[in-house]
Order: sequence, then structure tokens, then C-alpha cells
Amino acid sequence: QVQLVESGGGLVQAGGSLRLSCTASISISRFYNMGWYRQAPGNQRELVAVIVGGGNTNYADSVKGRFTISRDNTKNTVYLQMNTLKPEDTAVYCCKANYVGDNYWGQGTQVTVSS
Repeated sequence: QVQLVESGGGLVQAGGSLRLSCTASISISRFYNMGWYRQAPGNQRELVAVIVGGGNTNYADSVKGRFTISRDNTKNTVYLQMNTLKPEDTAVYCCKANYVGDNYWGQGTQVTVSS
């Protein structure tokens, strides 16, 4: 069973930064891809950023140039560095891993950006 645990959320002022972490219970090199998603109240869940096995990354237009997804295989952890945060970035952020055709989700971490 794959388990994902996120951390690093919190309350920050607009313009500030946060780094989210997602640590897996198995080697992340075994995942086809890993991604960060977010869901704000009343909104659908949306993809924020994804990193595939070869290291290629993709971002939502709304976060390009502000967020960076990266990984540390030695720590089985994927990160989301979030800079220049805006109030509209407020959401619950979850990580997802695709492994052997199945998707696994973490429990989520709250990010709140005050104006």
C-alpha cells in the first residue's frame, strides 16, 4: 500500500512563500509521475504541477513562474516551492502519485494566503 504524507502548509501573507513536502512510503522512483493538486471551497480540484519519471515538469498557467515542483529521490519526497503567493492560491493542496496504473492521494495540507 502506497502512503503519501503532505506537510508545509500554513498561513502566509500575500507575496510570501511556502514549501510543501510530500513524502511517500515507497521509493518515488517507482512512480510514473507525481503531482500537486489543489481545491478551494466551492471549486473543483485542479492540477497545480506535475513531475514525471524523466524529470519533466508541467504547471498550471496560474502558477507558472511562481511555483516549482521538484523531487529528492533519496528522501522519497516531492516538493512544491510556492513564491509570490496570492489570496487566490488559498486551497487544500494534495499530492498524487501514479503507481502501476493506480492513483494514490495524500490527506492534503491547507494553504491560506491573506491579503
